Amino acid sequence: MSKKERKIIVTAAVTGAIHTPTMSPYLPCGVAGISQAAIDAANAGASMVHVHAREDNGKPTSDIDTYGAILSRIHANTDVIIGISTGGAIGMSVEERLATIPVFKPEIASFNSGSINFNLSGLVKNIEGKAKYDWEVPFLQNSEKNVFQNTFADMKKCFQIMHDAGTVPEFEVFDLGQLNNIHTLYKQGYVQTPLYFQFVPGIMGGIPMKEENLLYFVNHIKADYGDQANFSMVAGGRRAYRFETLSVIMGGNMRVGLEDSLYIKPNGELAVSNAQQVEKVIKILHDLDYEIATPDEAREILHTKGKDKVNF
Repeated sequence: MSKKERKIIVTAAVTGAIHTPTMSPYLPCGVAGISQAAIDAANAGASMVHVHAREDNGKPTSDIDTYGAILSRIHANTDVIIGISTGGAIGMSVEERLATIPVFKPEIASFNSGSINFNLSGLVKNIEGKAKYDWEVPFLQNSEKNVFQNTFADMKKCFQIMHDAGTVPEFEVFDLGQLNNIHTLYKQGYVQTPLYFQFVPGIMGGIPMKEENLLYFVNHIKADYGDQANFSMVAGGRRAYRFETLSVIMGGNMRVGLEDSLYIKPNGELAVSNAQQVEKVIKILHDLDYEIATPDEAREILHTKGKDKVNF
C-alpha cells in the first residue's frame, strides 16, 4: 500500500498522569480543562484522544464522576474516538485503574502489557522549591519505590473486562519482553486479531527510546502477527516529533499530546495546547505525502464498535 493510500491515525494524549502543573501552565486539569483540550485536539484533526482524569489542582484521579463528566463533554462535541487510560497514575490499584471500563464501555482503552518499575522521581529537579501544589513533589518522589503492577492474572482480568464491554485493547508496551506477554496470551486465546500496539519507550524502568529498539519492536510484531497488527509510538521530551515521524515511516501511526511531551520545539519552548502539537504533526505528515485518518476511518482500521455504542 502506498503512503498516499495508507491513512495515519493521529492520537492526542491530552493530559496523562506524569507531568505536574508546575512543569507547564498549559497542562489541562479538571473537567473543563481536559474536555476542552480534547475537543480542541479533535478540531485540529486528531483521529483519537487518549483520556486521563485530573482534579482541578492537577492531581490525577480515578473518580468515576470526574471521568464521566469529561467523557460526556468530549462525546457531545466531537466525533473523535475517545480512548480511556487503564494506566491511571502512580499508586493506584489495578481495580481503580480498570473501574472505568465496565461503567463507560469505551471504544478503545489502554491495556498495560506487563509490570515494570515506573520511576518519575527524576522529574523532581524540575519543580523542587517552586511547586504550585503540595501534592506534586511527593507524588513524583514516591514513584521511586513503585512497581507498576500488571501481572498475568491482572492482564487476564483486563481482557475479560474489555471483552465484556466491547472495548478494543490498545496494548501499551514499555519493554521488549512485554511483547512476549501479549503473544503468550494470544496463543492462549485471550487476544484476538487484529491488534493495536502502542510502544512506550523512554520510561525509567523500561526500554530506552532509541531507533534500534523501535525497529526490534516493529519486526517482532510483524513476525508474530503479520498484517494483523497495527502500531503507534509514544515519544517524550523535546525531540518527540522526530521519533513519532519515524514510527509513521516504519508503517505505524502517531501519538502526541501534553501527556507525552510538554514541548513544541527542541529549544524548550512549551506547547500552548494539545491542538498546537496536533497541527504541527499533521503539517509534517502532509509534507511527507501522508493522509490523516478521520475518526470514522480510524474506527475501521482499529475495528472499534462505534461512537453510538459507548456508555457516556
